[in-house]
Amino acid sequence: MSEPKKPIIFGDFFTEGQYFTEVETLAISEKKKKLTIGVPCETILSEKRVALVPSSIRTLVGYGHEIIVESGAGQHANFSDHHYSEAGATISHSRETVFKSQVIVKIAPPTTEEIKLMQADQVLISPLQLPVLKDDYLEHIKQKRITALAMEYLQADDGSYPIVRIMSEIAGTSAVLTAAEFLNNSAKGGRGVLLGGISGVPPAKIVILGAGFVAETAIKIAVQLGASVRVFDNDVTKLMRLQNAVGRHLHTSTINPVYLAYQLTSADVVIGAIHSKSGRTPILVTEEMVAHMKEGSVIIDISIDQGGCFETSRMTTLDTPTFVKHGVIHYCVPNIASKVSRTASMAVSNIITPLLLKMGAEQNIDAALFMHSGLRHGCYSYKGCITNEYLSKRFGLKYTNLDLLLTSKL
Repeated sequence: MSEPKKPIIFGDFFTEGQYFTEVETLAISEKKKKLTIGVPCETILSEKRVALVPSSIRTLVGYGHEIIVESGAGQHANFSDHHYSEAGATISHSRETVFKSQVIVKIAPPTTEEIKLMQADQVLISPLQLPVLKDDYLEHIKQKRITALAMEYLQADDGSYPIVRIMSEIAGTSAVLTAAEFLNNSAKGGRGVLLGGISGVPPAKIVILGAGFVAETAIKIAVQLGASVRVFDNDVTKLMRLQNAVGRHLHTSTINPVYLAYQLTSADVVIGAIHSKSGRTPILVTEEMVAHMKEGSVIIDISIDQGGCFETSRMTTLDTPTFVKHGVIHYCVPNIASKVSRTASMAVSNIITPLLLKMGAEQNIDAALFMHSGLRHGCYSYKGCITNEYLSKRFGLKYTNLDLLLTSKL
């Protein structure tokens, strides 16, 4: 005769082992990935900046990363090879060696020749600069399966654009000082006007398109110099913020084409400071408007790196920074911050360094992109796929959503 089964007490069943002593387990930190980061010399647009400065190199090396710097990469910003070597970088005289690094960091877009030197599945961090983008650029990026991040589209956690913001501060200051330089008689075609005017003589009139950080910095400098300023933007909230930031009442307006054209006819300087969150900036000033401006007046198109907001704009370089059309001096240098190369290099490096540390903390670029939405926003090419919708439409290439690519790997 079998023994009767012992009834199961569910209270004991679900709590069994709850008060038993557990074996102690210690947390094991995952080994951080060591990156090999290449910093090549810049060869286009008369670029004088460098993406990483020695102080940042020291930080990255301290975290175990290997930095390979091409000889002479920082000389135009007054950083010698000795400075980089003392910071822990490896100095290479071979461009091929530098471009074999896992991550390539550049302050200017890579040329076709430079892309050919790159290896499959590398990571590229550089500006995109739409006006210099050639039709075959993205094809070469796709063929090499390069994961490319555009500096100007990288977002911080608060939704701002750190590289754009810091370069905007420099660009805003440089724009006003450059305008003052080209207004005087030392410049070819200059009107011989003092920007701030003097007692009994009215100051120069500056029209600024956009109410972002470039405009804020430009206005502060212009007002301090005594210039008369007009600001145009369709975002009234930005105009309100701008007045609070400057700390005084400003002449502001939404972008009404009729009123804008009227103001341009009497302007001595027009600064284009429109930033597009993705793709090309809109053209706000037509060629007809430019034709009615005063002879010898100056246009500074800071938006030229995203296509420009003047119909008459075309990209120039620091070697030949201006051209004259309809009697108006056009200054359309995309890397205007390169005029102060040392300051600009340090500013960019301060932002890129934490980004590289984040990438090193993750096990691979996929994890870094998945964890940080700001990186995803700046990614326009991912392992052979174009992930920026505007670029795909402009160049007739297939667009693939980056979020879908990353989630499909989970």
